[in-house]
Amino acid sequence: MAKLFEPFTVKDLTLKNRIMMSPMCQYSVWDEDGRPNEWHYVHYISRAVGGAGLIMMEMTDVAPHGRITVRDLGLWSDEQIPDFARVIDQVHAYGAKIGIQIAHAGRKAESVGLDPVGPSPIAFSDRYRTPRELSADEIQSLVGAYGQAARRAIAAGADTVEIHGAHGYLVHQFMSPLSNKRVDQYGEYSRFGTEVVEAVKSELPHGVPLIMRLSATEYHPHGYDFAELEQMARQYRDHGVDMFDVSSGGNAPVVPPFYPGYQVPYADRLRRALGVPVIAVGMLESPALAESVVQQEQADIVAIARGMLRDPYWANTAAQQLGDGIQVPEEYDRAFAHDFVRKTRGPAS
Repeated sequence: MAKLFEPFTVKDLTLKNRIMMSPMCQYSVWDEDGRPNEWHYVHYISRAVGGAGLIMMEMTDVAPHGRITVRDLGLWSDEQIPDFARVIDQVHAYGAKIGIQIAHAGRKAESVGLDPVGPSPIAFSDRYRTPRELSADEIQSLVGAYGQAARRAIAAGADTVEIHGAHGYLVHQFMSPLSNKRVDQYGEYSRFGTEVVEAVKSELPHGVPLIMRLSATEYHPHGYDFAELEQMARQYRDHGVDMFDVSSGGNAPVVPPFYPGYQVPYADRLRRALGVPVIAVGMLESPALAESVVQQEQADIVAIARGMLRDPYWANTAAQQLGDGIQVPEEYDRAFAHDFVRKTRGPAS
């Protein structure tokens, strides 16, 4: 068996393979209400049918004013829970596990009517509005909002929750000298993130793992470097993070050098430094490269982003190329060699 298709367990969560659908914003909500709709239903369930072990739902905002656009998903109200549960139940029916990435856009709010806020009044670039600086009381309220969004995710049936602490969104903004010039307690770069971790962890059942996505570097001479990121990640680990999803960039208008596997060394270093499982991401859609990453123990899980947008059945495509067993519903097994299929029975069978 290819290592990519070996089961993986963290806390009480066991995945059938080491392939994750990376969270990718769809900007497809109707009526600005934050609820998943028919687009999200088809989008996520097709990747479950396609063989992914873990599906991470896109950036889901903890407050209405915390959206990038008014068409983002949200979990700021209990009324949104049933719409998430409808998607999650069907993903489970096809053998995949699913998590929800919770976040706040902070200074990266784009839509008119969504006022950007942040740790300090510093715009992301000249294309963005200058955010209003959050008060300490507002920050405390947002910490609670993250915890409540996690509670709703679990109520909807999510198997895990991921805190978005990367790509220049609010948690990342507090972590960086590029965006945080505060002189109060929240000028300590890891303070807000640590409080968010504690609030979210307090809402998760004991066996449910907490994942956190981090940007390993900011690609900017005045941003944090990997050594500083490692120290912040160590604090997050010590306060309850069970696994890190390691990306990079996003808090400065800098274009990094893109090439297949360009972020894997960061995941590898963080895994070895902190002794916790990690997820690697970044142009890993070559099955041979994805297999190499887990074979060499550079990461425990490989996250596929654009590759899975192009091919909802990427996991099964990879299984074919790597000579492993495909997992498909019975309705599809006629398309594959009979000795090559590990059947999964969906609700329609």
